Amino acid sequence: MKMKKVMSLVLALAMTLSLTACGGDEAANAPAAEPEAAAPADSEAAPEEEAAPADSEAAPAAEGADVSGKTVVFIPKVTGNAFFEAANDGAQKYAADWGITVDYQGSATAGVADQVQVINNAVASGADAICISTVDAAGVRDALLEAQEAGLAVCTWDSDAQSDARALMVSQGTPEILGQMLVDMSVDALKKRGVDPAKDEVKYVWHYSQATVTDQNSWQVAGEAIIAKDYPNWTRVADNYYSNQDAEQAVSTGAAILDAYPDIDLIICNDSTALPGQLKAAQNKGITKDDMTITGFATPMAIKEYCDAGVLYEWGLWDCGIQGALGCYLAAYMAAGNEVKVGDVISVPGIGDCEVMANDCLTEGDTTADTNNGVVLLPERVVFDESNVNNYNF
Repeated sequence: MKMKKVMSLVLALAMTLSLTACGGDEAANAPAAEPEAAAPADSEAAPEEEAAPADSEAAPAAEGADVSGKTVVFIPKVTGNAFFEAANDGAQKYAADWGITVDYQGSATAGVADQVQVINNAVASGADAICISTVDAAGVRDALLEAQEAGLAVCTWDSDAQSDARALMVSQGTPEILGQMLVDMSVDALKKRGVDPAKDEVKYVWHYSQATVTDQNSWQVAGEAIIAKDYPNWTRVADNYYSNQDAEQAVSTGAAILDAYPDIDLIICNDSTALPGQLKAAQNKGITKDDMTITGFATPMAIKEYCDAGVLYEWGLWDCGIQGALGCYLAAYMAAGNEVKVGDVISVPGIGDCEVMANDCLTEGDTTADTNNGVVLLPERVVFDESNVNNYNF
């Protein structure tokens, strides 16, 4: 399960944290990047992330009840994907320090029925908590509600559940933040190959996993709103293409796009399986970064070979290892009997202080329960290109 304001990754960069969400010693503890790594110098930073109003006062950070001894079932959308495997690596690393058990369980197929089965298995196993990236928020709602009724704490990460079916969500950013990042990377890469994004006609399309995947769908909707406002000269040539987070299908879907629209200017892949698949399809046809712009979200190592081969200029992501670890910690934190409300700050050992924000920071109009419900945002993202990709190992 890729990833504007081009900010450096938690792993590596020492930029000011402007999100009023997580702050602390992420860079010191993250496993991957070199300290001097930086986003491309000529990338345009997107507007600062939405922070809490200046006059709002967050509660002092608190460590809360001890999480040690808790077991968290950590559920990805799909196993075998570089993003989710890296998230598990991060979760396991921190779990050892926190004294919790992270049980990584999932399916090689990104399907609702498979996730429901894993949720039910977690309940039957006597686990204390679940931390899940959902493939379909509505599809897993009943199973998550039943898990809560059985006494398990439920948190989400990467792709949210419906907000009444979980306590806390660890998000990589608001739809506006990530939609803007996708558009900014598209604009920057178009410029690098001599296209004027503000004046030239730009034909584009979106390729990602599924319309039911909460996070990716919301980024596409936000990106479309930004394009309509800032780039009315762009034309979306078709409805979204979906490849269901299947690696082979991502290549065949990518090829179908190229066959249908051989003169397309831009393909945006806001999914860590769709992006390498689309790039492979382009490479198979001899398409380079100077012929067509392809960008999106994926881990650096999943895309490095295509960057080295000159198939794309840039792509982005966030520290999925920190995100996975944070989700598991918060699940254990809730399972330990801690109570939180919007505005509280949770002190996470080795990661930093995280403020609980209202659910409507992700979904307009969403309500937030008085206690044990809300969102925690990751503070930073990064754009990868040939200048910095070798500084990362996930």
